[in-house]
Amino acid sequence: MIVVTGATGALGRLVLAGLAKAGATDVVGLVRDPAKAADLGVPVRVGSYDDPASLAGAFEGADKVLFISGSEVGKRVDQHRAVVDAAKAAGVPHLVYTSVLHADTSPLGLATEHKATEEMIRAAGIPFTFLRNSWYTEMYAPTFQQAVATGSFIGSAGEGRLASAARADYAAAAVAVLTGAGHENKVYELAGDVAWSYPDLAAALTTAAGKTITYTDLDADRHHAVLSEAGLPPHLVDLLVEVDGKLAGGALTDGSGDLARLIGHPTTPLASSIAAALDS
Repeated sequence: MIVVTGATGALGRLVLAGLAKAGATDVVGLVRDPAKAADLGVPVRVGSYDDPASLAGAFEGADKVLFISGSEVGKRVDQHRAVVDAAKAAGVPHLVYTSVLHADTSPLGLATEHKATEEMIRAAGIPFTFLRNSWYTEMYAPTFQQAVATGSFIGSAGEGRLASAARADYAAAAVAVLTGAGHENKVYELAGDVAWSYPDLAAALTTAAGKTITYTDLDADRHHAVLSEAGLPPHLVDLLVEVDGKLAGGALTDGSGDLARLIGHPTTPLASSIAAALDS
């Protein structure tokens, strides 16, 4: 049996669809709100990362568990400990965790909780696979749409590059591990095949929109001020500015090719993700 946590989320849904396409039949979704799970097409168990007691028995009988990391930055160490403890208590033979690219060495602040989670999984003695995901290209969909609408976008990354991939690519990698063999105690650095800069993005948007789209590079303080003035939540402003500042050092690039190898084909090109965002 395969248990997929966070099953009603965007990544969880893609994984469930991929498992069904791969012919996996003994699949269970772990959900916090069963009202959102009616269309999942698999049996569900109810449990919350915030409620350790609710996870008792959540993983009983599982051969593999896909542990999709929580989304609440700052709360994830305690939340993830509840999942790891429940998996250990259930004797889960293989725990697959969605981490972040280069979690053990990344300069990004958000990597801290992922590194801590990887360490607690190792300490628990559970056979694991760490899927260290780079950025989802879909995270930039609002930027794509805004840039095409206004003719420009801003940032503070200079010529820094990131190797993002489509969420579907990361889901396909998870499916490959969950349905394959020999992935125990492996760490995969997952990133897009082609790293791109914001000037590259401006050129790609220009091609997609059929009109000139420009990128304006700001210093970090000005970038922070502009995003704050636009009304973005403070934590998001801090994250966006921090990430842009770290791109020049390769925080979100990787040349291992792990993602393309796992999914068996090239990762989704930036142009395809732009087209999908503009069509939505």
